[in-house]
Amino acid sequence: MTQKNNKSTLLKEPLNQKHVEKPAGSQIGHKRIPVYTDERNLKTWYANSFRTTATAEEILLDFGMNHVQLLPQKDGEVRMVFHSDNRIVMNYYSAKRLAMTLSNIIRRHEQEFGELELNAKKRRSGSNSNCKQP
Repeated sequence: MTQKNNKSTLLKEPLNQKHVEKPAGSQIGHKRIPVYTDERNLKTWYANSFRTTATAEEILLDFGMNHVQLLPQKDGEVRMVFHSDNRIVMNYYSAKRLAMTLSNIIRRHEQEFGELELNAKKRRSGSNSNCKQP
């Protein structure tokens, strides 16, 4: 599969060829197929939260932002509101490949920089002594 970029030249280099071809070939049971990327319409969003929903056929991933809202009518009480802006729908095969890829990326990051502490209280107190300083 060959695609053209904005300057109408052929894309010659597969993106992360080493990382894409080997797993793809072993999953489909065929020879390796180079993967080319067309990023002309790529958009970037930031999410600090997500929500998952599953059906028998697919997985829905909603990405967005958690916002703390002050409730003035309740004497300063606060609530967390999840603003979902983007939804990705995947089949289970793609979701499993995504889970495996994210797991590998996080494992490499923690090997280099130390464990990612998910408990915010422990991160704030500085009790996570495994973190390496840059």
